[in-house]
Amino acid sequence: MIQDPASFSLPALQRLAVTPGEPAGIGPDLCVRLAARPFPAQLVVIGDPDLLATRARQLGQEIHLRPFVPEAPRQAKPAGILQVLARPLRTPAVAGRLDPANAAYVLDTLALACDGCLAGDFDALVTGPVHKGLLNQAGYPFTGHTEFLAERCAATDPVMLLAVPGLRVALATTHLPLSQVASHITGSLVERILRVLERELREKFALTRPRILVCGLNPHAGEGGHLGTEEETLLRPLIEDLRAQGLAVTGPVPADTAFLPARLAQCDAVLAMYHDQGLPVLKHLGFGHAVNITLGLPILRTSVDHGTALELAGTGAADDRSLDAALVLAREMAERRSSRSTQPGASPPA
Repeated sequence: MIQDPASFSLPALQRLAVTPGEPAGIGPDLCVRLAARPFPAQLVVIGDPDLLATRARQLGQEIHLRPFVPEAPRQAKPAGILQVLARPLRTPAVAGRLDPANAAYVLDTLALACDGCLAGDFDALVTGPVHKGLLNQAGYPFTGHTEFLAERCAATDPVMLLAVPGLRVALATTHLPLSQVASHITGSLVERILRVLERELREKFALTRPRILVCGLNPHAGEGGHLGTEEETLLRPLIEDLRAQGLAVTGPVPADTAFLPARLAQCDAVLAMYHDQGLPVLKHLGFGHAVNITLGLPILRTSVDHGTALELAGTGAADDRSLDAALVLAREMAERRSSRSTQPGASPPA
């Protein structure tokens, strides 16, 4: 039986918020370069129009800035035009030169974008790089986008996931000094992280039964208790319990062999215990086009995988592949969520 063409529906046009991040870094450069290209969603940059215009002149690029009007019909981004939700800098920014006076501006843009997503004005948020050291120097206890957005959204279990083609790495702990990692690895924490990761891989990446490989905390996954006991007393019993409940979780495995091709072929994501256990491998594989995704939030958020690159700001040498990948993934996830929420009997997004 041929289905009535009228019953087919195209994905709704998504509206994505983009925050440039640190104004002295390459975030504004990436937004300026983004202006030159069309994109199959509406993009709204939240930031200072004068900063974007100044950086465009530095880069020798002509752009047309348009104020964002929430009530206007949604339109896919055309080439040469950038819609901006204006948020003024505290003081003029100079490419490559940090100024603590603009720390509040950076956090204002993030808060405005996050609140817009919560209100339904935006379908997803794509963030540019911020400078954590400057924010802390200015008196703001900022440890990262993940923690900031989780607090703003009142989310208790955010999970940082980075992805490149062929590899996804999630983190049990994020921005902690290494000396504090072991004390934060508890059965309750790891179970919450695994449940969020499993659920979000199904919902955001359309995986029917996500397979998750868990790294051990210690060298050689503890060597049977001789190099640490967390694997035997905490991780292994937890994983066995989750497997008995139907989750496709395996481990703990030694982190130094977790990323061998044969192992990766048998999993959809790797859970590393701490930041520098998993991310060096992922960034070696795909730095510059990896995407950072925050799971466990009521909003969709992706980000670039790099820092502010102050030395490249205003030079035209910044690589925009990671921003492109973050935008594409944000649109795909937003379309998937929109499609799921419009299906008969669907429940609202978590």
